[in-house]
Amino acid sequence: MITGISGFVGSYLAKDLLKRGADVWGLLRFRADRVFPRNLSDKAISGEVKLVEGDIADLYSLLSAFDRARPEFIFHLAAQSFVHRSFTFTMETAQINSMGTANLLEAVRMKAPEARVVFAGSSEEYGMVFLNQEQYDRLSAKRNYFPPPAKFPELPINESNPLRPISPYAVSKVHGDFLMRQYHISYGLNTVVSRAFNHEGAGRGGHFVTSQVAKQVAQMVEGEVDRIVVGNISAFRDWSHVSDIIRGYELLAEKGKAGEVYNQGSERTNSVLGLVLLAINEAGYVIKSLRATKGDKEIESPADTVTAKAFGREFPVTRADQALLDGKVDFTLDDQGLVIATDKGDVPVLFDQARFRPSDVPILFCDATKARSLGFATTHSIPEIIRDQINYFLSPENLEGFMV
Repeated sequence: MITGISGFVGSYLAKDLLKRGADVWGLLRFRADRVFPRNLSDKAISGEVKLVEGDIADLYSLLSAFDRARPEFIFHLAAQSFVHRSFTFTMETAQINSMGTANLLEAVRMKAPEARVVFAGSSEEYGMVFLNQEQYDRLSAKRNYFPPPAKFPELPINESNPLRPISPYAVSKVHGDFLMRQYHISYGLNTVVSRAFNHEGAGRGGHFVTSQVAKQVAQMVEGEVDRIVVGNISAFRDWSHVSDIIRGYELLAEKGKAGEVYNQGSERTNSVLGLVLLAINEAGYVIKSLRATKGDKEIESPADTVTAKAFGREFPVTRADQALLDGKVDFTLDDQGLVIATDKGDVPVLFDQARFRPSDVPILFCDATKARSLGFATTHSIPEIIRDQINYFLSPENLEGFMV
């Protein structure tokens, strides 16, 4: 059974499990319009999955759903998954992610105590991760971060890193994470927690930055827009392709140790700026340089690929990523935006204050050693992930009604 089967990740997981011969049930909330979820239609699996009506906010509906499906494996993916939205709709996030997970575990305890439960936690649980003493002193002078760092840098992030969630979404995922482990300890439930880092691909929701960038670049190719609008381009994330992460979920279902936590990620980190540059590259533009709209910050050949040597690892990044990692440049709202010089003319990038979060994780970089010991691997490069998303948006039906 997959909770959240109609979502971005849930639909990919359902399709892959069906290919492997599984009997797949999906929990689906009632819709008054009776419209079939698009993600399931896009994957062409609507006639293969068995859908059962239910809502993780309603324990009774979960009990009824479990009576019908009698699941051996449960992938708990249902969530309010947009970090930015959680600041505005905090109670909604808590009800779905925290209380919904509590309801699910109660239903498992009463109806399917032998089932293996894989919980989709999040790298956002780690929250604020510190690079060095200077950064910690500077940031903690304004706000207190607990617990204090035991070492510098706190990267790459392994499962024993401190949890310092800095968004309502992240707090709700910490709650679910701990509930999973508590039900294992208290009741012996067969739970395992995945803390997956960012994962993307065709069909990713429009409020996620990778889709926002890919959609705007696709529109630029079609001549519909002449600029790109983004938020914080200096944030670094560990991006994987969704197909790699769902295979990780399946691996944890098969081989994960009950009561344990496993990171899943690509073991590289790239900035939103690097993502923008690579997306423009994938659209056929040759990037020459970039400069801040206001001020004198500039980077030559910013999209060129180089090998970063940071945090004891080596991984591919753009030249712009390297400059940001080295602290040679930083871009803020005061810069207003960027001008990216290409062989097809200048591409303006505008910074939108509304897209900046009240508090944002500056960098996420996964140590997936524990999951790799089970056979986990990531197989897609950042350009491949971006290409997948841009190609999706170059189909006219996928651009219609898609807001950024």
